[in-house]
Amino acid sequence: MNKLRTVIVDDHPIVIEGLKTLLKNEDNLEVIGGFSNGTQLLSYLERNPVDLILLDVTLPDIGGMELCQIIKAQFSATTILILSNHTERSIIMQTIQNGASGYLLKNSSLDELRQCIASAVTGNICYSKEVVEIISRPTKNQLRNTPQLTRREKQILSFLAEGKTSQNIAQELFLSPLTVDTHRRNLIQKFEVKNVAELIAAAHQQQLL
Repeated sequence: MNKLRTVIVDDHPIVIEGLKTLLKNEDNLEVIGGFSNGTQLLSYLERNPVDLILLDVTLPDIGGMELCQIIKAQFSATTILILSNHTERSIIMQTIQNGASGYLLKNSSLDELRQCIASAVTGNICYSKEVVEIISRPTKNQLRNTPQLTRREKQILSFLAEGKTSQNIAQELFLSPLTVDTHRRNLIQKFEVKNVAELIAAAHQQQLL
């Protein structure tokens, strides 16, 4: 089995070393690098293929949220998992919107990290237990009545929750990407949210997923 080529990005060298030690006996991955800032990481990615990045939000040069966008634009096949102490719902949602495949707090167990890695590399979005609790707290919008969805909207919502793009969904449902985008906009409007990450969180809260 090919091991996942993994790098760790954190502004604390001790965290990088700790994670390397924690993950060194994992059968499915190999830690091939550790970086304390975004510039070093981007320079490394230009020369080396990487499957998985464990990324902190707080870095001295480029913030983790912005870094997600840059990495996904240039290296779309690379999976990014956020490993952070930040518990603000807005930060969690924005990193997912920017391309991260999951968000864990640094106090997560090794088992949670393992499960999240396994889920993320198959295309799903995953959160540690504590993060699920944070994003499940209802906001004012979500305390309103549950939106009425059409059968097609429910299908598309389900695909979006799996991390599929409009193109993927269009192929699965034999629709045009434009039609899928229209449904997606309608869903965002019905749930009164700003983006797909918030849409998925809201749908979970209202037990529609």
